[in-house]
Amino acid sequence: MKNFVFISPNFPLTYWKFCRELKNNGMRVLGIGDCPYDDLLQELKDSMHEYYKVSSLENNDEVFKAVAFFSFKYGKIDWLESNNEYWLMRDAWLRTEFNITTGPKLDEMDKIKFKSAMKEYYHKAGLPTARYHLVEGLEDALEFAHMVGYPVVVKPDNGVGANNTYKLKSDEDVQWFIDTKDDNVYIMEEFVNGYVQTYDGIVDSQGNVLFESGNITPLSLMDIVNGGGDSVYYLVKEIPEKVRQAGLATIKSFGVKSRFVHLEFFILNEDQEGLGKKGDVLGLEVNMRPAGGYTPEMYNYSQQTDVYKIWADMIAFDYNTKSIGQRFWTAFYSRRDGKQYKFDDYEIMSRYGHKLVMWGRIPEALSGAMANQMYVGNFDTEEEMFAFYADMAATYEN
Repeated sequence: MKNFVFISPNFPLTYWKFCRELKNNGMRVLGIGDCPYDDLLQELKDSMHEYYKVSSLENNDEVFKAVAFFSFKYGKIDWLESNNEYWLMRDAWLRTEFNITTGPKLDEMDKIKFKSAMKEYYHKAGLPTARYHLVEGLEDALEFAHMVGYPVVVKPDNGVGANNTYKLKSDEDVQWFIDTKDDNVYIMEEFVNGYVQTYDGIVDSQGNVLFESGNITPLSLMDIVNGGGDSVYYLVKEIPEKVRQAGLATIKSFGVKSRFVHLEFFILNEDQEGLGKKGDVLGLEVNMRPAGGYTPEMYNYSQQTDVYKIWADMIAFDYNTKSIGQRFWTAFYSRRDGKQYKFDDYEIMSRYGHKLVMWGRIPEALSGAMANQMYVGNFDTEEEMFAFYADMAATYEN
């Protein structure tokens, strides 16, 4: 029996389903987390062979001892994953320490975690990227901003989501950023006038894609987080071929094996000098894990499938046994508390209850990026989906 160590199997909440499918495929699932065992979902308890509680997953020594305990008790650890962006570097460190060869080790992490290092591999895939500069101080930041023109975007070179990401529109904004930024290394990039589309997939040990999907974020996540807006994105019914080819080229360039991927691309809204023509695909960022929040559940609804099983099949057998069903446009909309919406929850349920596949409160830990009250619906056409969005967004102020 192969040993799989799952880091933080209780968060996000649906990740117990990864554990269930691993167990169903004959794997020994060993969980490490900081949640008391009694507080875990019963479904997660039933999906693990053993659980080791640490006082904090931030504590390297405790997590190391937990893996060492499992290794001593059950033998060689065959797999170690969290499927969580926040812990990817920790995962790689543990694989390095325990010589776990089924995922990236520390010497492979620069191209996965540092936005500046990703650009080289996007270029190898034949995709342009925004010009960039690693900020050292005010003088060099202003020099770069003047060279590419305002606005510019700054974010941590090694960051998660849109945290500490800002659009700077003037010299005064750059001065404010330099005066207030933390000690992280920041990357400054020219602004790209485009929307974000992703290529998401499950990749086997030979780099073949076993499952694919993609989502579009019509509003910038940066604007949602910084502006306190509603959270909106959707899974496309069919992936545009140019995005699929960009995704496959990126997987090859980065040498992806045995992983979930969530690859981000810009699609240009207009011609942009030095970058391309309207509709061209640019590299943005790679994420070597599933898309965040409830997106794995949305994958399932969008294609009437089970990505938890597809992923676990990849781990256990290196192939997929799960079929794909009917496809839909699957829309996510999450509202902010305190806004005066024209249609309350009762009216939304009355209008769209037959289309909704999920609804409920967003956990506090995710509400910064994902707002507070979410609704997810399946739609046959793009027009139906956008009508749903219009009703969800309508307030007495617009």
